[in-house]
Amino acid sequence: MSSENAKHDALILQKFPKQRPALPEAYQKLYEQEYLINREGKGFMEKLGKFLEEWMHRKVAAGGTAPVLEVGGGTLNHIQYEDESALAHYDVVEPFTRLYAGAEAMSSVNTMYEWLQDVPETQKYKRIISIAVLEHMESLPEEVARCGLLLDEDGVLRIAIPSEGGLLWYMAWRFGTGLTFWLRNKLDYGVLMRHEHVNNAAEISDVIHLLYEDVSIKRWPISWLHGSLYTYIEAKRPKAHLCRDILSGSVADAA
Repeated sequence: MSSENAKHDALILQKFPKQRPALPEAYQKLYEQEYLINREGKGFMEKLGKFLEEWMHRKVAAGGTAPVLEVGGGTLNHIQYEDESALAHYDVVEPFTRLYAGAEAMSSVNTMYEWLQDVPETQKYKRIISIAVLEHMESLPEEVARCGLLLDEDGVLRIAIPSEGGLLWYMAWRFGTGLTFWLRNKLDYGVLMRHEHVNNAAEISDVIHLLYEDVSIKRWPISWLHGSLYTYIEAKRPKAHLCRDILSGSVADAA
């Protein structure tokens, strides 16, 4: 690796772990309620958001095979997009038990893990998937590295995220969900977004490119960051040695 490439890789890793901005008390009181409104599509704008998000779910599920690990399963709303064959072995990582408690889709889950590090490395997956989750991860390189070590030899990481950092995405949340949030609570939704989305699409792409040999990216509805709402990233052939270095804390050696 050239010194220039090593410097570039080090700059990517030095951004992490991120420090999540503290959430003011007024937001803390309504956090869980608003999270469920957003995930369950209870309001008009939230329903519209869920409709648009179907692109992410369909890209991640297309031609899916088992075993599968979903990182950040939330309310388990993605399971409905998976073929029956993919549900033969479907594991989920989700620390927020309130989200999936009592969900009918739990019957399709093989094993529920609280954290990604709880998944035994001996368990290998054909697909590791995640929808609108990586933008929330403070220690993104470690989480993406863990995914790499859990992939089967011919496995694939399929990630869908908001096009955070792009103009269209900003306009969508500011004048969509942000407006209805303000009407309900008379509070700036931007405070909640800055607390939740600690990584933008470019940072997530950089980390995945760093840790995987084969990476492809698609965006919707236009294949340009500022004209897109969502970004889909598919990655294969993880760099196992680099993943292990990052997880062992050998960041300088890894970069």
